[in-house]
Amino acid sequence: MDIDLVETLKWGEPSYLSKNGSTVRIAWRKSKPTQYGIFFNCKTTLVETFKEVYREEFTFEDNRAIIFEVSDSIPVEALKQCIALSLTYHKIKHLPMLGI
Repeated sequence: MDIDLVETLKWGEPSYLSKNGSTVRIAWRKSKPTQYGIFFNCKTTLVETFKEVYREEFTFEDNRAIIFEVSDSIPVEALKQCIALSLTYHKIKHLPMLGI
């Protein structure tokens, strides 16, 4: 998939956005030093869809993030799919289950 990305900082954290998508942000929290997350726009259906499809692969925080422990093995292909769906969200948001 060929997506033109813009890298920026939001709240001082690396964030990525595309013309036809929703922002993806990567964050670590000082209050939970063994965790980090991939954050998505909570006003979308992204995380709710991810929960339906990847319930066994990921730990979720509400309707906004996939959370990892630093010791976790990352299911790379599933995470790539989630990020790609976010970065193309405005083109696919009308599809059932975002086209998964």
